[in-house]
Amino acid sequence: GGDTCEYLLSSGRFLGEKVWQPHSCMMHKYKNSEAKNCLIDKHVVFIGDSRIRQLFYSFIKLINPQVKEEGIKHGNIPFEDKSASIKVDFLWYPEVNGSMRQRIKSWTEGSVAKPHIIVVGAATWSIKIHNGSNEALAQYKINITSIAPLLEKLAISSDVYWVLQDPVYEDMLSESRKMITNEKIDAYNEAAVRILNSSSRNSKARVKVFSVSKLIAQETIMKSADGLHLPESSRDTNAMILMNVYCNKIMKPIDGSCCQPQPPLTLIQKIAFCFFTLSIIGYLIISLIHRNNYRKNKSCTDLESGEEKKPAISTPNISTLEMLLQCFCKLGLIMTYFYLCDRANLFMKENKFYTHSSFFIPIVYILVLGVFYTENTKETKVLNREQTDEWKGWMQLVILIYHISGASTFLPVYMHIRVLVAAYLFQTGYGHFSYFWIKGDFGVYRVCQVLFRLNFLVVVLCIVMDRPYQFYYFVPLVTVWFMIIYATLAVWPQIVQKKANGNCLWHFGLLLKLICLLTCIYFLSYSQGAFEKIFSFWPLSKCFELNGNVYEWWFRWKLDRYVVFHGMLFAFIYLALQKRQMISEGKGDPLFSNRVSNVLLFVSIVSFLTYSIWASSCKNKTECNELHPSVSVVQILAFVLIRNVPGYVRSVYSSFFAWFGKISLELFICQYHIWLAADTKGILVLIPGYPMFNVLVSTFIFVCVAHEISQITNDLAQIVVPKDNSTLLKRLLCIAGFFSGLHFFSAMQDQSRH
Repeated sequence: GGDTCEYLLSSGRFLGEKVWQPHSCMMHKYKNSEAKNCLIDKHVVFIGDSRIRQLFYSFIKLINPQVKEEGIKHGNIPFEDKSASIKVDFLWYPEVNGSMRQRIKSWTEGSVAKPHIIVVGAATWSIKIHNGSNEALAQYKINITSIAPLLEKLAISSDVYWVLQDPVYEDMLSESRKMITNEKIDAYNEAAVRILNSSSRNSKARVKVFSVSKLIAQETIMKSADGLHLPESSRDTNAMILMNVYCNKIMKPIDGSCCQPQPPLTLIQKIAFCFFTLSIIGYLIISLIHRNNYRKNKSCTDLESGEEKKPAISTPNISTLEMLLQCFCKLGLIMTYFYLCDRANLFMKENKFYTHSSFFIPIVYILVLGVFYTENTKETKVLNREQTDEWKGWMQLVILIYHISGASTFLPVYMHIRVLVAAYLFQTGYGHFSYFWIKGDFGVYRVCQVLFRLNFLVVVLCIVMDRPYQFYYFVPLVTVWFMIIYATLAVWPQIVQKKANGNCLWHFGLLLKLICLLTCIYFLSYSQGAFEKIFSFWPLSKCFELNGNVYEWWFRWKLDRYVVFHGMLFAFIYLALQKRQMISEGKGDPLFSNRVSNVLLFVSIVSFLTYSIWASSCKNKTECNELHPSVSVVQILAFVLIRNVPGYVRSVYSSFFAWFGKISLELFICQYHIWLAADTKGILVLIPGYPMFNVLVSTFIFVCVAHEISQITNDLAQIVVPKDNSTLLKRLLCIAGFFSGLHFFSAMQDQSRH
């Protein structure tokens, strides 16, 4: 934690050649519209020499990129954006002298309008004009000493920044600038820092020393055109830092953690904190009572025989209440860790930076690990439980590496990851259709169990982390698709395998249902208005709105709109072939005859590679996303056939990947806050200065927490969703009351915010 503003202004490093990473926090890249919204009705002044003029131009280009550097070189340059009432002025004062002092003093007197932001800096002209003399340095100290109180006074109501002098590249300096040495610059900077007294932490009424420019210049000054002025990319970085220092506390961007204060606890968060605290206290009290009772019943030594007598009960029975409190006790401690990682300013956060090696090397590493843990499957059916767990596992690990490496900036990787997300939804369609088709179980218990397991963690995180339900978009997506699958098969007439076996016409009835579903999907995907009307009705709007509208939900749903249907259709065809014994699922046997299997395998490999070539040649994300819903099934089906047609491949699985597959949902959700940071925009830093060690430690904690949450969810599902219908009905009424209370407190919270 600490003062991230101070870190932003004074320290950092380059990721690659152009991406600047401040120490401990994340920098937001401001767009023109965002810069205008932040600086609306503001007056910004840059005072200094040609280096400050460079910073001035880079700053106004953040507001209007069309600006050209055509102003008077040795004179004042005004800039105004009338649409947002923004004024930015450059005032030519190349030396710290009486003229500069008089200008600054004019803002401190009377009712003169003061600039909101003042950026000051100068020294190289003093060195040049006086040929680097010691007398000039002494006069510089006197002049800064006279200006410092005025700047301090201005800093009470304005943001004042003193820009330290950047180093020069002495070999490239012209003869007229040879006296400007880095030794002299360091002496001037040291004098300025000492006089402005920036050694202690800055408060609101203190001049902020902009020293980070020195670090940036040390890395890039050799690319300078004249050895004195910074290259354009470096001064653009300085301007972006300046924008982050001032605007982050106003705009509060998710991926701009620098200079952002810790958000205050909401009413719902306070209630959650009290609930978890009481759960921990309650569990400790019950545990102590049980432990005392257990000690009383503990075996004692028979003095006559010398043998130990064992009590009738060797371990204490755990009551439902104790199990419930134990789960909430663990969950409370875990949620505290979540909050500290991503809401409190306790741990550092850093921006992502993509390199090919940061993505592909870990991929190769986990692939080797997965192959090493190969075992025989218990059953050899197509997409058996072990195989689907393995599939979910390796996909989830690849997605995690994709997120932490920032690989979304590389389009071919992005397109392949989109297929992995689609494959998870394909499994949703396949798995739930197979269950309802074979079991014919449309009871409330089944529905409640699935909904609880899918949504429990997300609901808790919405409360603790103060985020809307739609923020964790994947869970709403699989939840809605589960309900669509359920509704499709449960509505009259209910067609299941047992009924269809008696009369083949029922198969056509089911196909008719699937065609109706496909028609509805097609209509909604091309009718944004109808889709938004459906999900804008209360209470659906409370679940699916993000930033006041449901566009984000429509975009997410549309991106993989057909793949669940493809999963359902594949399950129907596969189960029909299996029932008619048209496929062979014996251990080591190919799925079809050798000839058919070889043809299918060849076609699948060609299709798989063809899709990869197409995805790798994508040039435009929008155009590729438009085609993705229709073509992603090609690679998914190709993979399924490659994995299942050869008997020897179908008979083995990776227990390493399968283990991760069992907690894939928890891994996907937990990464938002305790592996990544700033709601997935950055990377959590538990151990600064050691990137690889940090990733190892944070990953270990992250995986352990995800596994523990999976266990907690399973335990609570047995308690909250019982099989007895009357008890289940009571629990559902309690859950309805809980959400009503949550809605009430949420409304109070929103009202207090407004």
